[in-house]
Amino acid sequence: MTGTLAHLTLAFGLLGNVVSFMVFLAPIPTFYKVYKKKSTEGFQSAPYVVGLFSAMLWIYYAFLKTNVLLLITINSVGCFIETLYICFFLFYAPKKARMESLKLIVLLIVVGFGLIVVLTQFLASGVTRGVIVGWICLVFSLCVFVAPLGVLRQVIKTKSVEYMPVLLSVALTLSAVMWFFYGLLLGDFNIAIPNVLGFIFGIIQMILYVIYKNKKPVANEQATEVEAKKYPIREMEEKKIPKVTYHKTIDVMKLNALMCSDALPVVTRLDENGHDATQVAIEPQAHPNVPNHNIDVAA
Repeated sequence: MTGTLAHLTLAFGLLGNVVSFMVFLAPIPTFYKVYKKKSTEGFQSAPYVVGLFSAMLWIYYAFLKTNVLLLITINSVGCFIETLYICFFLFYAPKKARMESLKLIVLLIVVGFGLIVVLTQFLASGVTRGVIVGWICLVFSLCVFVAPLGVLRQVIKTKSVEYMPVLLSVALTLSAVMWFFYGLLLGDFNIAIPNVLGFIFGIIQMILYVIYKNKKPVANEQATEVEAKKYPIREMEEKKIPKVTYHKTIDVMKLNALMCSDALPVVTRLDENGHDATQVAIEPQAHPNVPNHNIDVAA
């Protein structure tokens, strides 16, 4: 019986390592998008700083316990990957986002983790130190799993899953299942309890993704409605661009003068016997009292 439990514990621990490694790689599409656009846009560094802090906490806890080597392996890999993400984010982030990220790093990694290590080393000893650090890991893990509530609220409000990667949600859910059974078989509830909450929130995220993945964001719908109200279809049809026509004005009298200047009418003068004698061109008569007439001709 003991051997079977040990094998199951090892199996869930190895599966937890594999799935957690997938979790650490899940943000790669996000950072590829950042690389293509050369900007971090609406993404934040907080999840990666918090992930680094969490990995460091679990490594510290694992060193205070026994038979939890698998916690050390995966969280060591996690520290390395999260550090790469943070460096990548700082490189492409605008100045304001970069400064906020640096403040968060100093607050959590330097001050927060430093105080935990120093205080537990000097104010606690033996088993008590492990219990205190375990409770800190438990509370912090619960806070990490509760953090997506803000994202869930944003998804419901905007009907958009743009900033909720589904791969990360799936990976987190599977990871929570593996580490729950690993902690349960070890009898370490500091590992098992937070992952119950992680599993529940992971399922909720995936359900919301399925519901809203094909929905039009609220902002786009409102913009469409405003445009429809501002420019109704009937008005748009009525507001056709008028055809531009070119008009040329022809002065009739000037035209007559031009025609007469080129060719004068010719008539035949008869002699006394009624036979043709000579041909005489008739000069045009002036019409001083006739006003000019303009004709508009559309080209």
